[in-house]
Amino acid sequence: MTVTVSTAGLWDAEQLADVAAVTFPLACPPGSSRAAIAAFIDGVLSHERFGEYLADPQRTILAATDDASMVGYAMLVSGPPSDPDVARVLTYTPTMELSKMYVLPGHHGREVAAALMAESLARATLSGCAGIWLGVNQQNLRAQRFYTKQGFEIVGTKTFTLGSEIHDDFVMERALRS
Repeated sequence: MTVTVSTAGLWDAEQLADVAAVTFPLACPPGSSRAAIAAFIDGVLSHERFGEYLADPQRTILAATDDASMVGYAMLVSGPPSDPDVARVLTYTPTMELSKMYVLPGHHGREVAAALMAESLARATLSGCAGIWLGVNQQNLRAQRFYTKQGFEIVGTKTFTLGSEIHDDFVMERALRS
């Protein structure tokens, strides 16, 4: 398997939404309602929304492909965090958020996530960031293990709203410069 990571373009919006629709539910905590997940996908991860994200100069979406099929993506957001709880716990400035990183089932453990992470870290470094941060559900142990292996540390907590449900996330951060 040869994974290629490149910057997604507007033409990728529908494929990104398709990958998001499959992968987002996998990251939700057990007990999340199907209705709340579906509403989030429709409102935040639709192909129209991905079109908006791709046109936003503060965002970069990286697409991972294997034999020309998209198997995962990551979204980077430049600038300081808008959430005051997150801003309070971060150490490094300037910073970048790793807002989303998802890989299709069947491609887990096949270096797709590592390739997306390597490119995300490279982009943040090239942008002059001193650090990069992300939020991960406190029950998503698999993702937490991956992020820890990639040099991230838990620095605080925040909430994530999924419909009417409030979930607890860890804020994880990593230095990019020494």
